[in-house]
Amino acid sequence: MKTVLAAAIGLFVSMLSQAALADESGFLKSIGGTWSGRGIVITRIGSSPVNVTCKFASKPSGTALSMSGQCRGLLVVRRAVSADIRATGAHYGGTYIGPSGRPSSLSGTRKGGTISFAVRWSREINGDRSAAMTIEKIGTHGLRLRTTDKDLKTGRNVVTSDIRLSR
Repeated sequence: MKTVLAAAIGLFVSMLSQAALADESGFLKSIGGTWSGRGIVITRIGSSPVNVTCKFASKPSGTALSMSGQCRGLLVVRRAVSADIRATGAHYGGTYIGPSGRPSSLSGTRKGGTISFAVRWSREINGDRSAAMTIEKIGTHGLRLRTTDKDLKTGRNVVTSDIRLSR
């Protein structure tokens, strides 16, 4: 009886895990494609925001997503940015390469249409190495990429990038 019960529990957990992976795969597939849009970037807390125009290609592959693109600001400055993320059950992890060209680590979860990440920068930015980033699906044709960082002087969270994209 114990063996049958253990096998039944194992089968149930396995089915839940497969359903979770299928769910993440479907979500990542839904944000695949070519995206373009505008937004703002603050290079350092306290500095003025820079208006940017961005283009991204998002390529899903099962429970992984690769997003790469370029943002342009001040008419002449172009910066390549990319992210490679993977879902393992309910957890998301990956790497983000921002304008500095240095890889930073991402770790988070998805709730509804938003993946929320804790970012661990490869070097100090705004006085520390941590920030938060979200990838938010908005309807069927919209995507919002947003980064927030803590102002160590005031303790308040500051939006350091907010980019709204569409297909």
